[in-house]
Amino acid sequence: MQRRKLGPSGPEVSALGIGAMSFSDFYGATTEAESHAILDAALAAGVDHIDTSNVYGMGRSETVIGRYLDRYRGQGGLPFRIATKAGITRGPDTGARRFDNTAAHLEAELDGSLARLGVERVDLFYVHRRDPRLEIEEVTETLAGLIAKGKIAAFGYSEIAPTSLRRAAAVHPVAAVQSEYSLQTRLPELGLVQTCEDLGTALVAFSPVGRGLLSDDPPTAERVAQSGFLRTNPRFSGGNLERNLAASDALRDLARQTGEPAAALAIAWLIDRSPTVLPIPGTRSTAHFAELVRGAQMTLSDDLREEIARRLPPGWAHGARYTDDQSIGPESYC
Repeated sequence: MQRRKLGPSGPEVSALGIGAMSFSDFYGATTEAESHAILDAALAAGVDHIDTSNVYGMGRSETVIGRYLDRYRGQGGLPFRIATKAGITRGPDTGARRFDNTAAHLEAELDGSLARLGVERVDLFYVHRRDPRLEIEEVTETLAGLIAKGKIAAFGYSEIAPTSLRRAAAVHPVAAVQSEYSLQTRLPELGLVQTCEDLGTALVAFSPVGRGLLSDDPPTAERVAQSGFLRTNPRFSGGNLERNLAASDALRDLARQTGEPAAALAIAWLIDRSPTVLPIPGTRSTAHFAELVRGAQMTLSDDLREEIARRLPPGWAHGARYTDDQSIGPESYC
């Protein structure tokens, strides 16, 4: 398994990580046993980076991970580098989603995450979404304070602009920025990849297989209907699911020709883009996880790299990445 630095001062982690949103029911029903089977497969493959959040299943993902870690406590160290996030919350009156980056909120939510995970410190703590009330310099000082308290080893931001990253990094080194990045979503190439390379910040890429569209078993209409997120997402609704399935068939056809899984090609392409990129796909299937691991083991030839780019050039996907409501929070920069 390839290894890459998680920020300018490390540590090194596997180039492939696990996005543990799938340990809740976000993309469909799952069980703790199924999630633990993914973690078993990860250890066997040398994958040691887990990414979760306090809002994934309202703490369920962290709890599932914490129970898995119970078997390793008292044995000289845990087998994973763990990242979690906070900053998304709900209004007390309306229940509407809002963002809170105040020092009191972030530390209280972090304390809850530490308790669910059963650890005294996480390796990486993200601000899940920016709070428009606060300057990023102030939030960065808060995060640096959590390092000083020994509760986190490093910090990052999710869905921020390159300019925001540079402002934060002027206060304290930023270990990671998390953003959606795949053959389907290319926005990070318009400044974020380059800024991460300049600063030594890891670009942790979520949804690197296009929420399943870049796989040999893409979502069906029936599966989309079972997911509260996918059935409202523009790329999976209003006729765009059928359009995107047809467009992404080009990758599945190439996968058949090469004898490699389509998901492996998608992961290999992404890892090949920059030494700062670390994909964190989520899955509920150990068979699919093996395909993802295969992608992290591949080295693309020049011909294959060019053919992937020819078949799925920038802009091929139908529909916006998010609905208008889901677009509130991620920073726009192009």
